[in-house]
Amino acid sequence: MVLIWIFTVLICLLQGTEPITLSDAIRIIGARLSSGSAEAVDLSKETTILLEIRLPRVLLAGLVGGTLAMVGVTLQALLRNPLADPFVIGISSGTALGVVCFLLTGLNVSFWGMTASPLFGFLGGLMTLFFLYSLSRVHGRIFVQTLLLGGVILNAMLSAVIMFTTYMVDANKVMGIVYWLMGNLGSLDFKALAAVAFYTVVGMAVLLKSARGLNLLALGDETAVTLGLDAERTKRLAFFASALLIGAVVSVSGLISFVGIMIPHVLRILIGPDHRLLLPASVLGGGIFLVAADTIARSLISPTEIPVGVITALCGGPFFLFLLWRGRTRYSAS
Repeated sequence: MVLIWIFTVLICLLQGTEPITLSDAIRIIGARLSSGSAEAVDLSKETTILLEIRLPRVLLAGLVGGTLAMVGVTLQALLRNPLADPFVIGISSGTALGVVCFLLTGLNVSFWGMTASPLFGFLGGLMTLFFLYSLSRVHGRIFVQTLLLGGVILNAMLSAVIMFTTYMVDANKVMGIVYWLMGNLGSLDFKALAAVAFYTVVGMAVLLKSARGLNLLALGDETAVTLGLDAERTKRLAFFASALLIGAVVSVSGLISFVGIMIPHVLRILIGPDHRLLLPASVLGGGIFLVAADTIARSLISPTEIPVGVITALCGGPFFLFLLWRGRTRYSAS
């Protein structure tokens, strides 16, 4: 999967409105690595496209796709529901509402080379998560059915608030907000990308450390406790890390759906349900998928760009229907 990820990134770097040949790409990268300065004048345009526009966008797509898939795997394990997803339980909508509120304030606050929108997104996702946690927690235990149902309802309410807020703002800001909400990966430079990567690496490390606990939780809370796992602590830690990850990526990419549902399903078929393998594989698989989807989005009707969220939804909808059809066929056969 690492080799496939590298191959996908290299191919997608060459594709776009202005195709770049492999030989030119090698010359550009070689010159940059050797001198650290701009290349020859005849390659200045290709240099800008390859290193300043496409490379950070492709790396961001890999980071966002891997994060969404990893959080999808985690939530499905915690909720013991194969349809659980950060969008389904409302974390993404809470994050999006936080970012929209920041955009509407017009504040010019920045840190680490980027605006404070990831912080507002993280706070929105975290507040949503704490609300769901409080709603579903009874006598120190989390009832996953209550959390899942409450998340679906809260997601609908937050989506309505986002639409109302967007409707009430100035018309000049509406298109930017709507385009962002549909998924947009072309707005970061390397400095901002590094800041987002810091958030996600911390969250991913926490989830990878929880892999054994997620395996035990799949057996049920009572069984996990008898095997020595502090089930409630594992759930709290995983939920908090999920909010950190979603807050970081949704604040810069917008709402990109179905990645957290499709990739975990495919990988469970390929490598099995062991989260010690499934979590790192989901980072690679989600990255491969979203890098390819974003390349299609910016190349399909060039020079116009399609929001990448449209491409993932067009892939995810038929995939979801296929899962329903397969389940119906198996039920009929039994």
